[in-house]
Amino acid sequence: MAKNKVEKEDFKPKKSSAYSAESITVLEGLEPVRRRPGMYIGTTGPDGLHHLVTEIFDNSRDEAMGGFANRVEIAFLPDNYIRVTDNGRGIPVDIHKQTKVSALETIMTTLHAGGKFGGNGYKVSGGLHGVGASVVNALSVFMRVEVYKDGGIYVQEYSKGKRKAAVKKIGNSKEHGTIITFKPDIEIFKNIDLDFNRVVHHMRQQAYLVKSLKISVLDLREVKTKIKETEIIYLKDLKIEAPSMTFKFDGGLTSLIKFYNHNQKPIHKNIFYVEKMTNESSGESVEVALQYVNDITARIMPFANNIYQSEGGTHITGFKTALTRTLNNYAKKNNITKNGEDAFTGDDVLEGLTVVVSVKLREIQFEGQTKAKLGSVEARGMVESVFGEAFDIFLEENPEDAKAIINKVVLALRARKAAKAAKDSVLRKGALEGMTLPGKLADCQSKSATESELFIVEGDSAGGTAKTGRDRKTQAILPLRGKILNIERARLDRMLASEQIKNLVVALGTAIGDTFDIEKLRYHKIIIATDADVDGAHIRTLILTLLYRYFRPLIDSGFIYIAQPPLYKIKKGKEIFYAYSDDEKAKIIGRPDAEIDELESIPTAEVETEEYRDTKNETRGIKISVQRYKGLGEMNAEELWETTMDPARRILKQINVIEASEADDIFDVLMGSDVPSRKSFIQSNAKLATLDI
Repeated sequence: MAKNKVEKEDFKPKKSSAYSAESITVLEGLEPVRRRPGMYIGTTGPDGLHHLVTEIFDNSRDEAMGGFANRVEIAFLPDNYIRVTDNGRGIPVDIHKQTKVSALETIMTTLHAGGKFGGNGYKVSGGLHGVGASVVNALSVFMRVEVYKDGGIYVQEYSKGKRKAAVKKIGNSKEHGTIITFKPDIEIFKNIDLDFNRVVHHMRQQAYLVKSLKISVLDLREVKTKIKETEIIYLKDLKIEAPSMTFKFDGGLTSLIKFYNHNQKPIHKNIFYVEKMTNESSGESVEVALQYVNDITARIMPFANNIYQSEGGTHITGFKTALTRTLNNYAKKNNITKNGEDAFTGDDVLEGLTVVVSVKLREIQFEGQTKAKLGSVEARGMVESVFGEAFDIFLEENPEDAKAIINKVVLALRARKAAKAAKDSVLRKGALEGMTLPGKLADCQSKSATESELFIVEGDSAGGTAKTGRDRKTQAILPLRGKILNIERARLDRMLASEQIKNLVVALGTAIGDTFDIEKLRYHKIIIATDADVDGAHIRTLILTLLYRYFRPLIDSGFIYIAQPPLYKIKKGKEIFYAYSDDEKAKIIGRPDAEIDELESIPTAEVETEEYRDTKNETRGIKISVQRYKGLGEMNAEELWETTMDPARRILKQINVIEASEADDIFDVLMGSDVPSRKSFIQSNAKLATLDI
């Protein structure tokens, strides 16, 4: 038997004397945060900017979760300052024995310092990493903390994470709590204009999750009232006239279920609700509320320590297991199902369900930095036990509700069985991947998803133009014929019977339903390009409905875009301009819309084209022609390329979902079967519409 040879390595390191101890950079204090902010807040774009507000609010909310506060206020102040006030215990200001400076300064200027790593500070909290306040401080050009504690008022100010002076006592007060005022650093974020409505959406959700907590959000950016710095005061109490929202929900998760279902038709009267402490000493608990509605979509909202998990986690696994088992046991016990073939599956019991699952854990673990998925193993058993036992009692004590729920699930089971053959033909493992790419798809040459783009265009005419004008290496074109099926109320088997939808699914490469795999996505830019008219907007909405309901991970990952073709082509003398709005057209012509009639109209036979001569400047005699594009098919290949497809010049809008529950609600209203709700929505928002008449 031959002995294994140990082969010599061919690698020869480069000779260098430059790499020594002097090459190692040690960043002091909060400098790592300023150097690499994305490591701490994910991004320096809008998400990261708004995350600063959330981090400061979370500290106040954790005080409320511990029973030490019942009121929080977030105020938008002039010049992009934000002020967060609570009536909690107040941040400790005594000297920290390890750092030898005030505990307040330690918390605000040191990473991983806080009351959430053990001890008696908090039993459960959302910000367990201990970096929240200090990170916000590091990324703010100014921060001021006012603490009302033990009869005194204490203040410290900072800039870019560094203190300006030691903590100072500036007065006496019987109040208790903390006020933090900060201004994000324009050098870090480039744009520091916070979105009032975005913050309001988040605070509404948090108010549902912490019963009886009063949260106010005020927009005082246009108010010039001087706020005294030596008073702990809620600006809401000053009766300043300004946009504001206040939330307080004694019903907690039950109120949240009602909010989510306000445009739905519940199939049973009573909302199921359970809250149980699983460990008194650690403060760990499980809270679940649910209701079934007349729909086929499941709406599952998971929270751990009041943080939303878009990807679910162990608590949702435990919930699904208990839900399926409990409903199957009830059905067998009441002779509704008799054998294994009639057993409900997870898909059956989730159809039409709206549920909120909230757990509070002492030691919490998330998968990844974004906290999008709960990884704590103990959460599964906690939820499975608490929910399973309580839901079984609910079904026994509410027979009418139980009957309605079981009937709903039985309908889902029958529909699944009836559609099984059709679904299997397109959903079985590998079926979609093995199908030939659609004949109408003009694929790109590149096999790299990261550089490949798919343009979904409206109609064969636009498709032909796009195929001619594209960059064949990286741009694929898929024309859709007419309006695709509205899938909001269509089951998967019926949906995949549509040739247009099946073509799109095959082109994407991810499959759909149980076999969906985002790793097999063939294009990392999916661009919807429809005409700038009512029909185009409708088609775009139908496509977005499909993507939101069945390809949500593509939206969450930032792969979906809307193309912005120009509305006008303007020839001004020998120059050619493209205008993407009426305001832009007016600027190019050189007149506000109100003054366009000052240009002499010259009749022309060209369709959708107007010509004007500048009557105010006869010596120049500038001839202006304005062509209005009604559809992409009206452009030639060169025009479509340089305005809509050229990566160097085009305008794309990336689709994202900031407030998932509101997006879900809008899709229900616009694309669902509730006509009165849709009519009311249109009437209420008609004035906001841009009409192309």
